[in-house]
Amino acid sequence: MNTKLKCLLLDDELPGLTYLKMLCEQIPELEVVKAFNNPNVFLSEIPELDFDLCILDIEMPMISGIEVANLLQGKLIIFATAYKEFALEAFELDAVDYLQKPIKKERLQMAVQKALKRSQQEIPTKKFVQLQADKGKTLLYFDKITYIKSASIDSRDKEVLLEDNSILILKNISFEKLMEFLPTADFCRINKHEVIKLSKVQFFSADQINTTIAQKGKNLILTLGNTYKKDFLSKVKV
Repeated sequence: MNTKLKCLLLDDELPGLTYLKMLCEQIPELEVVKAFNNPNVFLSEIPELDFDLCILDIEMPMISGIEVANLLQGKLIIFATAYKEFALEAFELDAVDYLQKPIKKERLQMAVQKALKRSQQEIPTKKFVQLQADKGKTLLYFDKITYIKSASIDSRDKEVLLEDNSILILKNISFEKLMEFLPTADFCRINKHEVIKLSKVQFFSADQINTTIAQKGKNLILTLGNTYKKDFLSKVKV
């Protein structure tokens, strides 16, 4: 799960914007993507920017921060203003927080933690991915996967063992790409040619993993490669 929020800043007063940017850069959970002192420039550029959170002033020429926030559907908002009277409007917009200037680092940190918590709650859990298989497009459901290995005929393809013991052949896909799709807490690559669902691990040692996956009357035993050992141990650590 991502622990950093990509953030945009908007304040028409340059000294206030500079100070806010300085504070934000001291907070590890924030990544300041860009700072704006003109709301029109801000609105013209946001379609091209990747961000999670916007910290913005309210009293600005041309357009207010409340109006800007109304245009940022689905984004987290923290208001930073010298005025108390807009607080009700701000919270009616479901703003994360309402900070009064001069802003203190500790108070901004609290607001960022609220934003981070909300962002993690709102991340939808994807249950499947669409990939190319040997028989056409397939929906690969994560909860159905037990084990993945390089295909015996062509290592560019991958064999996916499913819960019902059927095998699905994924065409021309790397393990690096597969791991981008799989839930990181549930799956681990254990060597150059294999990925295991962690719930299928029964025992493990320094270089071997005994699984609960039955094949030919025996439980599958896999090799734990040195390159992947640190990641595996961090995921199974209690």
